[in-house]
Amino acid sequence: MTNFARRHFLECCSLGLARVALADLLNAQQPHFAPKAKNVIYLFMEGGPSQLDLFEYKPKLTEMDGQPTPPSLLAGKKFAFMERMAAPKLYGTKREFKRHGQSGQWFSNLVPHLATHADDIAFIHAMKTLNVNHSPAMIAAHTGAMIPGRPSLGSWLVYGLGAEAKTLPAFVAMTSGPRGPRNGTDIWGSGFLPTQHQGVPFLNAKSPIFHLNNPAGVTPERQERAVEAIADLNRERFAATADPEIQTRIASYEMAFKMQASAPDLMDLKGETKETLDLYGVTPGKPGFAMNCLLARRLVERGVRCVQVYHTDWDHHTGIETALDKICPEVDRASAALLSDLKRMGLLDQTLVVWGGEFGRTPMAEGLEGKPGRNHLIDGYTVWLAGGGVKGGASTGETDELGFQSVANAVEVHDLHATILHLFGLDHKKLTYRFQGRDFRLTDVAGHVVQPLLT
Repeated sequence: MTNFARRHFLECCSLGLARVALADLLNAQQPHFAPKAKNVIYLFMEGGPSQLDLFEYKPKLTEMDGQPTPPSLLAGKKFAFMERMAAPKLYGTKREFKRHGQSGQWFSNLVPHLATHADDIAFIHAMKTLNVNHSPAMIAAHTGAMIPGRPSLGSWLVYGLGAEAKTLPAFVAMTSGPRGPRNGTDIWGSGFLPTQHQGVPFLNAKSPIFHLNNPAGVTPERQERAVEAIADLNRERFAATADPEIQTRIASYEMAFKMQASAPDLMDLKGETKETLDLYGVTPGKPGFAMNCLLARRLVERGVRCVQVYHTDWDHHTGIETALDKICPEVDRASAALLSDLKRMGLLDQTLVVWGGEFGRTPMAEGLEGKPGRNHLIDGYTVWLAGGGVKGGASTGETDELGFQSVANAVEVHDLHATILHLFGLDHKKLTYRFQGRDFRLTDVAGHVVQPLLT
């Protein structure tokens, strides 16, 4: 083919070839059955929040506070760092618990704002995960596997349903707390799925998105010409190689260009009332969990499929009382505000909200004398869901009287993932991707939908 003929072919045809393929990546596909949810906001409490001080009322544990832990409960169990304690003692909560709402759900006085949503929230009180250490448990909570490299929940959703937002990423991750979450891109990455489906991290900063403004002297028109020139080169390369990652590259440049226009509107809170800002506890320009919850609502309002909101300060091996007094007010208020705001705007019915961590905390004490904490617990912790087809006021699962392990209706991580996909109209057994000769899925070869939580 001559250079002229090749150029003519590319001008006439490759635009269609690449963009048809790109449209297939970006446009929403058909779910397996009628969905209840269109968007998800996952409020992830990285480190392992203590269910025993927040949502699990265990009067027997309080009665036995300070007594040695029965050896039978420890036999064969694994705990992070617990070997440094010869005889751990039971540690009853110091928090007051009350029933709330018509459903009578238990909440401690650490979460008074969430307690007002007792009839919106559905509890899983017997969650079980795969590993007692943070990193593999974090990866499992997001990808269903303990090793890095698998696609995250958000990536599977975008792969299965496509993108609804045209000028914002389909999957966004935001963080707050003293550091970023463990494993970073492994927990919002696309693994072996096309990288088009990976999460886009926003910074925990006054300006969460890099490079929204052009350098001095670069006009929007010049920027657009540059993006188009790069896209033309990428289309030519795609026509020669058919490499699907080139389509992702084209989409990334186009999305970045669109975000220069859409992101300033997203970040501009002038349209939010003082009542709304006060509801969340937001100070404009001040980053943090409250700001991220408000941005999460604004993102799903604009069609973003999946928003992960991380708070990274829940690993309380020592000093748990002081730590919870510090972080619960902000997280409780903003989490509850998000539910109230979504409900007020008519978005809660279509937006699934999930709250939980990679595991929970033990009913025995750990840490320095006078500054006790709790160790990692993988056999019976708490996660809650609301909106998006969830039956408010429902609960499932039961732990023993000390809150040590699941005794009825345990829910595995694969079950939670299967349930979330189901709410989006996706059959977790049918949502697959062939990689290295095998059909992979988020739930591997396990998982069942937790029916008691569904409307």
